[in-house]
Amino acid sequence: MMRFGVAAVAVVFSVHLAVAQDFAAQSQSLMKANNDAIGVLVAIAKGDKPYDQAAVDTALARLGDGAAKMPTLYPDSLKGATSDARYSPSAKVWDDRAGFAAQISSFGVAVTDAKSKTKDIETLKASVGAIGNRCGGCHETYRVRNG
Repeated sequence: MMRFGVAAVAVVFSVHLAVAQDFAAQSQSLMKANNDAIGVLVAIAKGDKPYDQAAVDTALARLGDGAAKMPTLYPDSLKGATSDARYSPSAKVWDDRAGFAAQISSFGVAVTDAKSKTKDIETLKASVGAIGNRCGGCHETYRVRNG
């Protein structure tokens, strides 16, 4: 009977670890996709690439998808999980759920505004600044550098 109990605990722990790693991988993948999308917008806004409305729309759509998925990527079971990635979510994600949700919402609003307003290089520059401020504000509070 004791072996069964130990085996059951090991299975539960393994499942918990696998779920945490999956959410962490999804979060990392989402942040990379957001970074890539913002990179496209910044390159165009800085004049490194010519203005391309289709590229802008695609990047903003990716960011919008990311904003919609973000709240689901930080379940309570992930709190305290370790990662060998460069960055991890801070414990503040779970300790200040309302603040974290507000940051994600603010990011989503900035992206939605950019989708409706960005029609040329000047409006893109304003939109990129607003989106970047929302990203930076969240990263400053709710992300920690590993190692």
